[in-house]
Amino acid sequence: MPSFDDLTVADGDLVQAKDMRDALTAATLQFKDGATQVFTVDGRTTYVEQGRSSQGEWSIIGDGEFSSFWPPSYRATYALRWTVEDGAVTGLSFTQEETAERFEGRYA
Repeated sequence: MPSFDDLTVADGDLVQAKDMRDALTAATLQFKDGATQVFTVDGRTTYVEQGRSSQGEWSIIGDGEFSSFWPPSYRATYALRWTVEDGAVTGLSFTQEETAERFEGRYA
């Protein structure tokens, strides 16, 4: 699990734009349904669900907000928040702004 010892954040805090690249690319994220997602520093992402993978792109919009694009035409904007347990960052939560659907990813 990645270490974010230099950050002072609480559970549910928005991820600041300056920390977003590090937060997203720190490790593979695992979701409750078994899906995984990897973000790379060059703005690419791979989502794997039930053995099927799809590739997309992501970019930082501002504090607590990033966008993703999944070809050929799916775009979404997410609010990104820290997940903190017992004082340690354990993952990220994603809330899709258009639908308010929330996803919780834990660092693997």
